Parts: sequence; structure tokens; C-alpha cells
Amino acid sequence: MTRKSITITAELQDYLVAHSAPLDEIAQDLIAETERLFPNNVSLQIAPEQAGFLTFLVRLLNVGHAVEVGTFTGFSSLAIARGLRPGGHLLCCDINEEWTSVARRYWERAGVSDRVELRIGPALETLQALPTEPYLDFAFIDADKTGYPAYWGELVPRMRPGGVIVVDNVLRHGAVVEPGPHDPSTEAIIAFNEQVLADDRVESVMLPIADGLTLARRL
Repeated sequence: MTRKSITITAELQDYLVAHSAPLDEIAQDLIAETERLFPNNVSLQIAPEQAGFLTFLVRLLNVGHAVEVGTFTGFSSLAIARGLRPGGHLLCCDINEEWTSVARRYWERAGVSDRVELRIGPALETLQALPTEPYLDFAFIDADKTGYPAYWGELVPRMRPGGVIVVDNVLRHGAVVEPGPHDPSTEAIIAFNEQVLADDRVESVMLPIADGLTLARRL
């Protein structure tokens, strides 16, 4: 097999971001404020190139009904909300009031707060309370890794045919092929990746964007 992937250095990532849809002042301010307020948790924020990709993909799919599992300070939800079609709705699931209070301010500033609904509480309970018919156009999972199988189990039946689930951190910084000491999150992702691959309700592709994204389309 010919291997054509390249290593993304810091300089190459900067080039990639600079040659994609630019981050506006609101997105840049959100990144900066997150780094200032929560320096020990910045890894929970998606990468700039992922934000542009999410907006592009949501627009391409003409998404009206979307769910996000894991909101943090709102960078990914901002990207998704900006791509929704007119009248679209994004439901955000998180358990942290402090983090999501930042998200609320930036949704308001960006003019998308009218299309975003935040529910604070265990995401699994929020998902289980959703209508059971297949109506979702789009879902994004970026939360506790050990919870991925349960979130997947609730979301897949609720996706309409052609609906897309995007899952973050599926490469775990390479630990999926070079696992270190016992790490429940990495072990959960390894098992989850196999679960997705074997799920005949979807077709999926794994992309090496930032820490790895899986895209799964409901059949």
C-alpha cells in the first residue's frame, strides 16, 4: 500500500489554517478566552481546522436538526450553529455550567443563540429523552470517551437516512496503535472504533484531521 499521508508539523498546521476559511474575530476571541480561563482544559477545545470543517459539512448537508454531545466553551457548537440552514436547531449537551456560560456569551455575540439549546445534565439522559423516530440530520460527539458507545447507541437510531454523525478524538494522539500504560479512555476509543466499523446501520470513514474524526452516514 502506498502511504501518502504526511506528518503535520506546527508550521504546516499554521499554513493549513491560513489557507482555509479564516476564523473571524468572535472565534479568535473565544479561543483566546478559553485558553486564559481554562489553561488546563484547552485540549477539550476542537482545533481551528475542525471548526471550519464542521461549518462546511453542516452547510453541505443542509442540516436543520443537530445534536452536540460535549460543548465545553462553545467553539464546536458555534461552528455547527453557523452552518445550520435557516430555522435550524442545535441541541447541546453538557454537565458544566461554568464552561458553558462562556459558550452562551459567544452564541449571543455571534447572533446564533436563537438556534442553540443547551441542556445541562448527563448527556445520556438528554439523548434518551429525545424523540425516538429518525429525525436528526447531524450529530457531533466530543465528550467523555468511555461514554462514546452509549451516546452512539442512542444517536444512530435517531439519525434520518443520510444523516451524519461526526466523532472526535478517534486517534487519541496515536495511542490507538501505540497504547501506553492502562488508560480507560484510550481503551474505550479502541473498542468504539471497532464498534463503528462493524455497525451495518452506517457507512463510515476515519479522517486524520487534528486528533482524528470519524464520519458515519446513516444508511
